[in-house]
Amino acid sequence: MEKIVRQSLLYDFYGELLTEHQKNIYEDVAMNDLSYSEIARLNGISRQGVYDMIKRCDKILEDYETKLKLVERFAAAREKAEDIKSKVLIIKERNTNPDLDEMIDCLGELTDGLLDEF
Repeated sequence: MEKIVRQSLLYDFYGELLTEHQKNIYEDVAMNDLSYSEIARLNGISRQGVYDMIKRCDKILEDYETKLKLVERFAAAREKAEDIKSKVLIIKERNTNPDLDEMIDCLGELTDGLLDEF
């Protein structure tokens, strides 16, 4: 399961850098859950050709991540936003100053917005 999530993230960040043909085949495997045989039949290529294309795309996407680290940065930013959210909730629970309620709620909404974007 973790491999599928990673493939999806890599594709989300770097998929547009693949050729149209590579994108179509990669999407069929990673997003549409088609078998190599189905994809081969649909594209008029061999099953081995599909396998090779997926391996090549995985390597291309991993190479981009090695150089650019966008998925790594995304994961770190999401983790930090989730940490902020949990701390805002603790502050909200412990707050006894009604003047701060609006500010705390605003921080919570901003953090929710960040997490929704991720």
